Amino acid sequence: MNDSYLEFANSTLGGRITGLLGLPQPTPLERYQAGQPVIKGPVLVGAGGAPELLDPLADMFARIGAQTLAHRSLPQWTSVANAAGLLTGRWGGEDVESGGGVRLKGLLFDATGLADVGQSEAVYKFFHDAARSLLPCGRIVIIGRPPQECDDPRQATVMRALEGLTRSLGKEVKRGANANLVYLTRGAEPQLESTLRFLLSPRSAYVSGQVVRIGKAADGDAAVIDWDAPLAGRKVLVTGAARGIGAAIAEVMARDGAQLVLLDVPQAAQDLEAVAARLGGSALALDIAAADTPQDLLGAALADGGWDVVVHNAGITRDKTIARMRPDQWQSVVNINLAAQERINDAMVQGGGLRAGGRIVCVSSISGIAGNMGQTNYAFSKAGVIGMVQSHAPALALRGTTINAVAPGFIETQMTAAVPFAIREAGRRMNSMGQGGQPQDVAEAIAWLASPASGGINGNVVRVCGQSLIGA
Repeated sequence: MNDSYLEFANSTLGGRITGLLGLPQPTPLERYQAGQPVIKGPVLVGAGGAPELLDPLADMFARIGAQTLAHRSLPQWTSVANAAGLLTGRWGGEDVESGGGVRLKGLLFDATGLADVGQSEAVYKFFHDAARSLLPCGRIVIIGRPPQECDDPRQATVMRALEGLTRSLGKEVKRGANANLVYLTRGAEPQLESTLRFLLSPRSAYVSGQVVRIGKAADGDAAVIDWDAPLAGRKVLVTGAARGIGAAIAEVMARDGAQLVLLDVPQAAQDLEAVAARLGGSALALDIAAADTPQDLLGAALADGGWDVVVHNAGITRDKTIARMRPDQWQSVVNINLAAQERINDAMVQGGGLRAGGRIVCVSSISGIAGNMGQTNYAFSKAGVIGMVQSHAPALALRGTTINAVAPGFIETQMTAAVPFAIREAGRRMNSMGQGGQPQDVAEAIAWLASPASGGINGNVVRVCGQSLIGA
């Protein structure tokens, strides 16, 4: 579905009119295309206190192939980065010593060395100097330690303060840029690269103001993979794959090398088979709400040698205020959106259908976080998905399996196209990006969580909502 206002505001005439009237002027977002670099432009690196990540970050940037610049507060970066074979420069506040007027595509701040709020001036100086030099669709990534894992309460305090900073930056930078925070467990540095590649790249176009928590993976080290095809050799089940977000998930997974098993209801069999044929996958026309579907899926997985990833995308809405809602409208939404996921997970995990190092990725919603008028059933089911992810993550980790969720905001689909105009426009504009997201945005986040290199990400719920102003 096209966003006519976005197109108008970025036309020559529309830009003038919206500027004169003080109307929003959202920037068209850059989205990832196969073969392009992780980030197009220099990344400014800064730190405060006694930074702990300089060496691993230098190695990662060298593998990513990014140009890096050192902020004046981080003079040791240049030598560390040069040792890793990076092209570097020294940031002088307004420009680089080798030439003026440098514009930045990314800002990365290593906050792991901050011991207390007395050292927060380093954060202020870094972003004060550089924020206005960020290019459209730029990226801000801040890395800290999980507050609950800090031995010193003062360090825990300053680490928690980073969340407010990150979300405020996401609302200030505008022009399609975003800001996200990573809490990295000490010793989990080998797990960082997958997330860094996602957050710095156009893959994260509609993800902003989020906190990603990375712990140690079951096998200790991140998998060695081909970053151009990170899902090569992985067998992936996607439910609700006949159209919309589900079809977009299938497309991104196929692009990243996955072997696809696509599921949807028998009524959508024709569309499902067309998607599967186009992407070289197989189609299963099953109703996930049926009592025998979990065992049918387990049998199919075992016959296929096991699957590596399960993506729970299938879902429905039956909107009514609870006073006007029929029992079947409650039951069908809860059964399909939540209970079916639980039954399938139980069958696949306990029956061995999900292979070692497996990934379960669920689709929740910001309705499950903030609630929504007329959606008590839907919000209940999507909040339940979040509860399922958080409660099952520890036990699944013992099996080497991760479970995470994405929570989309306003995404341009056939479903949102049917929303009344005023509500649809509010959904589009009430976020830091000033526009709706695309199905690809949800798919990119799911592919990141499904990657074999994302083993340190477990129990996370990541909103794909352009930093919506609705909810937490």
